[in-house]
Amino acid sequence: MQNSPLVSIITTVFNNRDTIKSAIQSVLRQSYKNIEYIIVDGGSTDGTIDIINKYKDRVAKFISEKDKGIYDGMNKGIKLATGEIVGILNSDDFYYDNNVISNVVKEFEIKNVDSVFADLVYINGNQKIVRYYSSSNFNPKKFAYGWMPAHPTFFIKRKIYEKYGLFKTDYEIASDYELLVRLLARYRISYSYIPKVLVKMRTGGLSTRTLKSNWILNKEILRVCAENGIKTNIFKVLSKYPTKIFQLINRPK
Repeated sequence: MQNSPLVSIITTVFNNRDTIKSAIQSVLRQSYKNIEYIIVDGGSTDGTIDIINKYKDRVAKFISEKDKGIYDGMNKGIKLATGEIVGILNSDDFYYDNNVISNVVKEFEIKNVDSVFADLVYINGNQKIVRYYSSSNFNPKKFAYGWMPAHPTFFIKRKIYEKYGLFKTDYEIASDYELLVRLLARYRISYSYIPKVLVKMRTGGLSTRTLKSNWILNKEILRVCAENGIKTNIFKVLSKYPTKIFQLINRPK
């Protein structure tokens, strides 16, 4: 393991004591040991920090201060990272098994690419899988339809962030989409798909919580495409919703 690349994993959190423990534990249980775990807290007051402090001896870097939202927190974490490879695990999510990071590193080494991504599953409060998000059919042309690889499974060389920039904090919901469009379509960084589920994601995320948030998301998707030279329209973007039915039907047991 001495020659294995250092992987920086970043978790941002704000007042999420109910799920932060499972996110932390899923990182600490990884079979791949050359991990720099960074937690960025937005100034929690609900007991989240007490939970994090229980693991402080195994967390490489931890900061707690007010921020300008989740994407600002992610940017803080990336700036703290020293690993060759960087991944982001949200505080609502956790890794599918203990070999996720080993599989990611192996893909980087075999394919010699700038980034990798894979599949994820959505789970409900009873840990039951309710939707399967496959990134297998991705190509940059799909950005015009508001579709992207599963961002929680996205790992990237840190040097790419340094070259092309971090998350744009003037987006309310779609900054992850903007980042992937900018990197994969505009600057055409290399990527590889891992045909595995890497992340379990709890339902009720920021981008799908309400009709209002869906409206904001779609408006921001149109803005992203305009800023990055992708021709699209609202009808193309809305056409992504019927495909989600197939994600429900084809979910793994």
